[in-house]
Amino acid sequence: MKTSLIASAALALLAPFAMAQTPATPTVPVTAQTTVQRDVNQQQRIENGLQNGKLTSREAGLLERDEAKVDKLQAKDMKDGKLSPAERRQLRAAQNKAGRDIKTAENNGVNGNPLSASSQRMQADVQRNVNQEKRVENGLQTGSLTRREAARVEQGQAHVDRAEAHAAADGHVAAGEQQRVQRAENRQSARIHRAKTNAATAG
Repeated sequence: MKTSLIASAALALLAPFAMAQTPATPTVPVTAQTTVQRDVNQQQRIENGLQNGKLTSREAGLLERDEAKVDKLQAKDMKDGKLSPAERRQLRAAQNKAGRDIKTAENNGVNGNPLSASSQRMQADVQRNVNQEKRVENGLQTGSLTRREAARVEQGQAHVDRAEAHAAADGHVAAGEQQRVQRAENRQSARIHRAKTNAATAG
């Protein structure tokens, strides 16, 4: 009886250490995934703000300009396949600023009409940003995207974000403007697909 109790106690003490030895995601450092996951979260916040009327099309466009800067920074920082501590701090600062700008726009008392044609177009474009960034994050998690490849597709995503910001600059996204954004989004989608299905894998 005593032996059984001692063995149980020993197992209970050792269990946390055994769990701690289990590797997290072995294919890529968490820092690369974390920065792209935050892109997903920021884009989803913009989408939610458009849907609930807290953001106007113009505000969403200004926020997409922030996101373009973040994506461009990611492209520059990850192009050598790694993120240094200084680069991580720089990226965190840019993403923190984007997050603060989203919060300010959501709470400034200026409301949009989520049922307007302009907002509906912007919502569709921003939702696609969410989806594209999720594909990049998934590629990093599974190893089908290297960090260098992620850098290149983030450069493409920066171009998409700038196109959306330009389309919404006057507060109205026209059908023709959305078509131009969609062409950029289609090119970005193809770019992600090529990067994820080539022979390169994260090491």
